[in-house]
Amino acid sequence: MSGRGTRRGRDVAVLLDDFGHRLPPLPPADAAPRERGPFTQLVPGRGMRGRGRGRTAALAPLSVWRMTSEQTPVVWPLIATSGLPPTGAQMGLDLLSGGAFYCDPVGWVTDDDIPVTNPNVVVFGKPGRGKSATVKAFALRMLAYGYRTLVLGDTKDEYEPLCRALGVEPFVIGHGLPARVNPLAFGPLGHGWERLDTAEIRRREALVFARWLVLLRGLVASQAVPFGPVEETAVGEALRLLTGYRSGATRLTEPTIPQLWHTLDEPPPELVSGCRYADRRHFLDATRTLRDALGSLVKGSLAGLFDDHTSIHVDWRAPIQSLSLSRLEPLGDHAVGIALTCLNSWGQAMREIADPGDLRIVVRDETWRQMRLGAEAMKSLDANLRLSRRDADVQILLAHKPSDMLTAGDATSQAVAIARDLLHLCDVKVLHGQDQAVGDELGSMLGLTPTAQRLVTGWAVAGKGRALWLVGDRAFKVQTVLTGPELRLTYTNEALAAGGPT
Repeated sequence: MSGRGTRRGRDVAVLLDDFGHRLPPLPPADAAPRERGPFTQLVPGRGMRGRGRGRTAALAPLSVWRMTSEQTPVVWPLIATSGLPPTGAQMGLDLLSGGAFYCDPVGWVTDDDIPVTNPNVVVFGKPGRGKSATVKAFALRMLAYGYRTLVLGDTKDEYEPLCRALGVEPFVIGHGLPARVNPLAFGPLGHGWERLDTAEIRRREALVFARWLVLLRGLVASQAVPFGPVEETAVGEALRLLTGYRSGATRLTEPTIPQLWHTLDEPPPELVSGCRYADRRHFLDATRTLRDALGSLVKGSLAGLFDDHTSIHVDWRAPIQSLSLSRLEPLGDHAVGIALTCLNSWGQAMREIADPGDLRIVVRDETWRQMRLGAEAMKSLDANLRLSRRDADVQILLAHKPSDMLTAGDATSQAVAIARDLLHLCDVKVLHGQDQAVGDELGSMLGLTPTAQRLVTGWAVAGKGRALWLVGDRAFKVQTVLTGPELRLTYTNEALAAGGPT
């Protein structure tokens, strides 16, 4: 014990030596030269002593301020982080946080911390602001996560370069072309019918015939013909006779719309009695408008396109599949809308039974054309959006502005009410640049604040790929960033560039 009350102990080497164990000595380490710091002398908090050295007798008092959270960013900007997990496709930069922005609609639905209940996405923007480029980049980057893309109606052949770059030839539908699509296709629900038990047969029968009725109701209503209980009973009974379901066949026959029209126009006795009519003349009188509407479609908009069994063989394992409708553009919006309605029903049939892990991005361009056919034509699209959670599909709708969806009818009509509901069925909204005249529309239909409106009508217009992303109730100011190859695949101004001055 020393005079200062401290005790000096022995190190480990001495302790081991007491027991006969000697440790080898450590080699002397070369002392590294100490780097000279930038400051040769430290300055005390009150300054250096001496005359003219700035010495102070006391420290300066702290200045205390109180302010609200709205006033604080004026003095010091409070920049928050993204708030979204880094999963899915990296789309670009979130200019509010300065970090990367990722898009993962299905992952957002499964994350309870993100206010998203469905994976549907609606993309708005005036032409040339980067809508299709953003969607193509998303589809291309999600390939790494096992997603495949289905383009149900490429009205401008915008996805053709992307398909060919991925080694897929797009299907072209048009008059005089061999491709046919049967909107009354069974899809996977028609497979193995003879091996199903009674309960499963009834379940599948209800799904298939309900989908067909929604399609036919929309097609008939597009001809300004009502589709009430009389028409529904006649069509349903005719379809059950054509498929063989009414007679209890173990293998069902796939019908076509011309066959349905012919059956209604030349009704067999079992159809007349099944619909509870007194005689054939009574049946024909009651279904005259229905038969005329179907006949007009078969001879007109459906002729050579959707009037036979499907002739294309789709490889669902391919990274992308696209059905082109650009050859129908000269026929007008009505013909394109009917084609989109038929493709919508066919696409729904193909996805009614999806294999586990078969993740799909379904792109629906120019959806406002289908909406203009009326409320009945919109119900199939409405059903697809509502079933996106079950099918794990990312449904992407593209339009120029929100009011395009309201052109389906009068302000108080059922069609407009359904169109408004469609906006609420898309929890993710991507708002590219718009004109100033659309600002109030964005505020009234989407509930945007004045600040958000100015972003869409100001900042987003100043550059391509800029958009305000609404993920639930969260807003993100995103600049989409494309690589060199992606720029070539997403360029959509070939016609304008070819026609310009050289």
